[in-house]
Amino acid sequence: QVQLVESGGGLVQPGGSLTLSCVASGFSFSSYTMSWYRQTPGKERELVARVSSPGGTTNYADSVVGRFTISRDNAKNTVYLQMNSMKVEDTAVYYCNGIAYRWGIKSDYWGQGTQVTVSS
Repeated sequence: QVQLVESGGGLVQPGGSLTLSCVASGFSFSSYTMSWYRQTPGKERELVARVSSPGGTTNYADSVVGRFTISRDNAKNTVYLQMNSMKVEDTAVYYCNGIAYRWGIKSDYWGQGTQVTVSS
């Protein structure tokens, strides 16, 4: 059974920090590109950060460059999102995603999401 379980969301003041974690099970984690997306009501889900398989390349949305860091620990089947200098506009539900292509077939898994609220 495939599972992606996010944790670490919550309420933080502007300028503060949070670290999100996503623990994966049921698939070959190290073979998957892992990403964090976020979504606010009425808007499409947007890519925040991505880390390649097994972990050499990272990509970030322009809005989070220099503030957020994505990392992965393949031994723990976990991907992290360290969020610093947070802004009100970072408020969203954050989703963990794992994706891989093998023999032309896409495997695409999502977590249930964790709420992050930045407010004073």
